Amino acid sequence: MSPRDSSPPSTGQPGGGHPLRVDPATESALRLWVILSRAQDAVAQHAMAHVARHGLTIAEFGILEALYHVGPQLLSEVQKRLLVSSGGITFLVNRLEAKGLVERQSCPTDRRARYVALTPAGEALIARLFPEHAAMLTDTMQALSPAEQQTAADLLRRLGLAAASTPPADR
Repeated sequence: MSPRDSSPPSTGQPGGGHPLRVDPATESALRLWVILSRAQDAVAQHAMAHVARHGLTIAEFGILEALYHVGPQLLSEVQKRLLVSSGGITFLVNRLEAKGLVERQSCPTDRRARYVALTPAGEALIARLFPEHAAMLTDTMQALSPAEQQTAADLLRRLGLAAASTPPADR
């Protein structure tokens, strides 16, 4: 079942496809997957629209945000933090470098390693942009009370850790 599929599973009604016959546990898991995917997509649309107004992609914003909060990092550290490929991080850093927002720096202990750091322009942009972004996300999440947000975060963390503990090929 695709998370973007907006139509409900077929119930075997005329003009529909094959009826969906699953046990209650499977039905619950499929329903959760669709709801979770749609909720994530809806919230992500707000985040992407906000950073796009500043000429950034959400991945570029993620790099700037990580450097803003942690400081200069090895490219491989940023790559792991953002869950992108090594080619992807190179592409993103190249784009941010062309915009004058980050710079590469040599690693004093390993000639092969490169750090990425904010430029003064990058620091100024993310210092202004991050509080706006945080406020936008706070507003977007107001459908849930702070306590409900904490409960949702706890449940989703548990779900993510359980899913990550078993390699996908084993399922």
